[in-house]
Amino acid sequence: MPPSPIVRYVATAVSILVTLHYIFSFSHEEYGRNMSLSRWVPGQSPRKQPIPSKYYPYTPVTEGTNTTTTTTIIRKANAAFVLLARNSDLPGVLESLKQLEDRFNKKFRYPFVFLNEEDFSEDFKKWTSEVTSTPCAYGKIPRDHWFQPDWIDEAKAAEYRLKLVEANIVYGDSVPYRNMCRFNSGFFFRHELLKNYDYYWRIEPGVKFFCDIDYDPFLLMQDEKKVYGFVVSLFEYTETILTLWDATKEFIQANPELLPAGNAMGFLSDDGGETYNHCHFWSNFEIADLNFWRGEAYMKFFDFLDRKGGFYYERWGDAPVHSIAAALFAHRDQIHFFEDIGYRHEPIQHCPQGKSHAKGKCWCSTSLNFDYEWLSCLSKFDALF
Repeated sequence: MPPSPIVRYVATAVSILVTLHYIFSFSHEEYGRNMSLSRWVPGQSPRKQPIPSKYYPYTPVTEGTNTTTTTTIIRKANAAFVLLARNSDLPGVLESLKQLEDRFNKKFRYPFVFLNEEDFSEDFKKWTSEVTSTPCAYGKIPRDHWFQPDWIDEAKAAEYRLKLVEANIVYGDSVPYRNMCRFNSGFFFRHELLKNYDYYWRIEPGVKFFCDIDYDPFLLMQDEKKVYGFVVSLFEYTETILTLWDATKEFIQANPELLPAGNAMGFLSDDGGETYNHCHFWSNFEIADLNFWRGEAYMKFFDFLDRKGGFYYERWGDAPVHSIAAALFAHRDQIHFFEDIGYRHEPIQHCPQGKSHAKGKCWCSTSLNFDYEWLSCLSKFDALF
């Protein structure tokens, strides 16, 4: 039986109020400070994992009132930054690159891989290579890795896109957005330019990096055997993934041997896996193990989901797909919260707190921090430990 008009109106009103809350939280500092849950719930703090000194190749040397740094880089991970962009994204790309270079990469010098479904323009190559201190590679995405597959029933897909438009879901009618989600879910790690790398750090146009990063996150991932790193976690739109968890449960039932003991199922489900709580890691920032995606468990999982058609019949995003896979197919200790990396992707930001803020010389306001806001799932991640 469909919900009554009153129920629909109440649900719509709540949705609007929550949306307005987050818009004001992150655009008006005083409102964000006063309404933050951290103001009302004492003792909330991220699960912090101390960074071993071996990942800090820069040693401060103090002489009087002057502080200098000494470079002692001995080793690096086999890693690269990955940025999916169009030529029209150039201004936002340059903004992201410049901040990342200043805060991290001018010291560690990892290469960049740019991917596009079209050829990159000479201007794009010129300006991006000039703003970075390391080699840049520019790749075109194979057609069958990007565009909607021929076996998708377009009439069925179009019908559901219309439903999402009527529900005011962001990108509800966008086929290119669905192409991107499917590509990021199952194909980017297969690209020729990435095949020889082991780790990647995903960057998007127009993001902000607030803090100095004086250690090597790639080496931390490698040496500590981490497979997935994040800074923001939140709930996904229910309407975009109506059947994703049903498909996941079907896959689990057929492949129970792929789930290790001690995984992070508790991050995804509040009832042992019967239902999905819609928590996911925000994948516009992720530092992860490419070989985890290339492995048997994930490849089987993605192929299974792909044949279900949910990337087009609904609007399955790479964020919930990556998150479900990392939580199910890795041990929970292999997922890392980069608490000390300050980051913003509109309209949400993670701002390090306490000593981490001072140590990173961060320029974000500690009161504008999503970690324990209403739509954040960080507390569920903390509860795993």
